[in-house]
Amino acid sequence: MTINRRTFVKHTTLGLGALTILPSAVLVGRRKAAPSDVVNVGLIGCRGQGYWILENHMNNADAQCVALCDVDENVLNDKAAQVEKKQGKKPKLYKDYRDLLADKDIDAVIIGTPDHWHCLPFVEALQAGKDVYVEKPLANSIGEIEVMQSAAKRYSKQVVQVGQQQRSGTHWADIMAMVHSGKLGKLRKIKVWGNFGYGIGQLMKPDEPVPAGVDFNTWLGPAPDRTFNPTRFHGSWRMFWDYGGGLMTDWGVHLLDMALWAGKVDYMPMSVSSAGGNLSFPDYNHETPDTLSVVYQMKDFVLTWDHTAGIQSGPYNKPYGLAIQGDDATIVANREFWELKPENRNGSPTMEPILFEKGKNYHPEHVRNFLDCIKSRGTTNCTIDMGRMAGIYAHLGNLSQRGAGPVVYDETKRQIVNNKAANALVFPSYRKPWVLPKI
Repeated sequence: MTINRRTFVKHTTLGLGALTILPSAVLVGRRKAAPSDVVNVGLIGCRGQGYWILENHMNNADAQCVALCDVDENVLNDKAAQVEKKQGKKPKLYKDYRDLLADKDIDAVIIGTPDHWHCLPFVEALQAGKDVYVEKPLANSIGEIEVMQSAAKRYSKQVVQVGQQQRSGTHWADIMAMVHSGKLGKLRKIKVWGNFGYGIGQLMKPDEPVPAGVDFNTWLGPAPDRTFNPTRFHGSWRMFWDYGGGLMTDWGVHLLDMALWAGKVDYMPMSVSSAGGNLSFPDYNHETPDTLSVVYQMKDFVLTWDHTAGIQSGPYNKPYGLAIQGDDATIVANREFWELKPENRNGSPTMEPILFEKGKNYHPEHVRNFLDCIKSRGTTNCTIDMGRMAGIYAHLGNLSQRGAGPVVYDETKRQIVNNKAANALVFPSYRKPWVLPKI
């Protein structure tokens, strides 16, 4: 049967319980806010997702953009014009994030930079007394993630929201309530997959001069020095190890986060084994594997991740999603839908099937939750601990493949204890003059 959420909530107490995790007052964005109640927001990294998150802030009457920072003047000027058109006031413009963080008028910052540029501004923003919305994955390495968590714990008065927006979704909350109720029976396996065409990067091109208006040395930041190539820059930087982790850390973080939520996981996997590589599309420029399968040995169930970049199809006729499998039923879900598929016993289904087809991305709700928590000083829907857990799980999948063998991560030692090649990649080596913070 196909149902909407209102019907689902009406016919089950599960939905009512799920709603309690969403304290956001979503309708605040429709009311006029007093000047003293307005959150002044600055954005670091203005292209793509960063600006999309900023727009979701500006859609609320109690938030305004007062500053933008980007190393690409072209992006900076374009987004400044868009901000001015949207809110009637031009923001301050910065090329150095440290100057933005020194701005006393800013209450909160959004970090929308490439992954290798998350750690430094995150730590320094907390030190400057700013609340932070940081995009996922939390960072480009396990070591940076651990540093960021330590910083968030040390500067615990500051509010942190990690951009895993599914944590603010009623769609996902209902799924978790169903799973945690025991409706599926004993949890056996959670399959997660993400197949996307963009995962192969862009067609190869030769190096070229740095575009006018781009401070490429600062864009590289703590990453190794190298020549400019457009296929490693805007739009496809995440397919190169120095800046991102490919599909594994892009979509993997979102979907593994849901798997960890479903399994109530608060521990590191017992072991992680990966197989894959760059097997197709040799004319496209990418370092991260286009084909990857990962097995996480958990305490009492099995978790798997699969991606095949360059295609747009997958299990259950969905390009991405997860299947939460119990003895009595399976829930298949992604952002657009979720479905409960009962098992058959002695020729009869174990329960009635459910098909729920009203999902969305939940960025507005996630941002609203952040703004609410800035005012209440409460706990956000996606805490630093949640971001850390999902980020490390995703990185471990990559590190097993890069280290050519299983990995076991000891979070007390902050080391992979059984694979020297993989362990060498846990903490990055920062290019001078940048220094990895010590907290």
